[in-house]
This record gives sequence, C-alpha cells and structure tokens, in this order.
Amino acid sequence: MNNSEYATIGAPKVGTLIMALLANANETVPSSRLIAELWGDEVPRRASAALHVYISQLRKTLRHLGAPGSPIITRPQGYMLMLAGDEIDASEFKLTVETGRRLAREQRHVEAVEHFESALALWQGPALLELCDGPIIYGYAARLNEIRLECTELLLESNLALGRHREVVGRLYALAADNPLREAFYRYLMIALYRSDRRAEALAVYQQAREVLRAELGLEPCQSLRDLHRAVLADELQQPSDRPAPPAISSGGLPGGTSRHRPARSAAGRSLEPTPRWIHRASGPARDQAGVPNHVVSAAVSPAVSSAPTPTHAT
Repeated sequence: MNNSEYATIGAPKVGTLIMALLANANETVPSSRLIAELWGDEVPRRASAALHVYISQLRKTLRHLGAPGSPIITRPQGYMLMLAGDEIDASEFKLTVETGRRLAREQRHVEAVEHFESALALWQGPALLELCDGPIIYGYAARLNEIRLECTELLLESNLALGRHREVVGRLYALAADNPLREAFYRYLMIALYRSDRRAEALAVYQQAREVLRAELGLEPCQSLRDLHRAVLADELQQPSDRPAPPAISSGGLPGGTSRHRPARSAAGRSLEPTPRWIHRASGPARDQAGVPNHVVSAAVSPAVSSAPTPTHAT
C-alpha cells in the first residue's frame, strides 16, 4: 500500500484516546480513566469538556477514514469502541497463539511452529511505545508483550522438540542477552548447545545466568535451571527422538529479543498494535516543536479519502 493511501491523526491526545479505547475494545471505558490517561496528574479545569471535544474529533476523523458505521458509543459512565473480534490484530494474535499452544500439547509441533511464527509476524512497526505513559495503554502493552514472550518460548520448545537445536542457537543467544532475567531463554540455550555437542558452552551459559540473577535480584537460578545444569554436568540430558528433523526454521522465525525499558516491543524493535484492520500506523513518528509525536494512527483509506483533514488540538 503506497503512502497516498494513508491519512494521519495528528493530535497526540486524539491518538492516545483511540489507543486507550482500542485497548478496551467492546468495553465501556469510564471518562475518569480516559481523563487520567490523557492528562495524568495534570488534569485541566475543564477536562470533561476537552474529552468530549476529542471524542467528537475522533468520530469525525474515523468517518473520514472509512470506519464502518459509528464505532464509538457514548455510555452513561464513559465511551465504548465497538469492533468485531476479527477486526483487531491483537485479538488474532492471541487466538493464533492459543491454537499453536493446543497443537504443541498434541505433539503436532510442525503445525504449532507455523502458528507461533504467524502470530509473531503480526507484530509490526512502532505502535504503543511513544504512548505508554498512561495506565491503560501501558498495562495493555505489558500484557501483549508478556504473551509475545510466551509465544516465543513456545516456539522454541516446539523447535527443540523437532530437533532444530542448531538452528536456534544464535537467536537464543540474542534472546538471553535482551531478556537477562527470563530464565527460560537460558534453559533453552543450554539445551540447544548441549544437543549441538557444545557442552562447555552450555555450562558457561548457566554460570552467566547465575551471575546475572545474583547481581540483579540476589537470587539463585530456578529449580528447573539448576536441574538442567546438573544433567549437563553428568552428561545425562535426554536427546530428542531420532526421527528426521523437518526443514530448518525460517530466518524470521524467532525474534531477537525485547526492550528492557518499554513493554510491547518485539525482538526486532517492532510492536503489535491493538488496531482494527482499517487503521494502521505510519512508519516513523514526526514530532512537533515540543517533542511530542505528531502522528499517532494512520488509516488505510481510498485515495479519495486520503486527503481528509487532520483534526485540530482541543484546548
């Protein structure tokens, strides 16, 4: 899709508002929560009136962008964004992860890998990172990021079950480095190294994990990591089955890590947006003179609508 097919929401507050509503799609978000999301501790005197202005701007903009009907519903306590579940990439992401999890439990690891990779492929372009200061978006981003990390772990488990240990070593080193307190990545890396006849390196990974956990948290590695360390020392770690391994995973199958400073950032610096399919984000945030992102959400529209005016800031 070329750039002429995009129109941009320029007011930062309007962008924050739509992301807060998307994070709670099909649920009423109280006005008080939206006000806290928009202004934090510096609530203006006429915050309720300003919120109403932003809602009106958002409704007008969504009409210009071709949103079906009027998706923003006024409720006595607040506002609701009505969307079908299959319109939101985040919903598709979670559903695909759950399907992959079920397939993995059934030992259908080839299919499980396909689903986990498809789920991770939904993460795209910086989404919530510049909007994570408010409690609604920050919490939603943190939940999505946790599911993404869990999906990555499940993908690793299935790939190791398929005997793809050599293929995942490099990615696992990156994941362990970018998630130093996530003990599962150390464990998978030790297994992959041991099965790749790199026993000494597997033991070195354990020592590195132990040093990091002690320095950062004052804790010893978890029981499963200690048990694995003993099995590697005794050369008793169980090998995968002798069945031929399926083709190697694609180069994009495993992300390379996640930011330690912001939630909802994927391994390659990408993020998943809780965004309907008729809304997309531009590739790079322009900023106004105050350093605030000027764009927040871009919508995929026809060329005839792409010139829709950007709403003005409410005062």
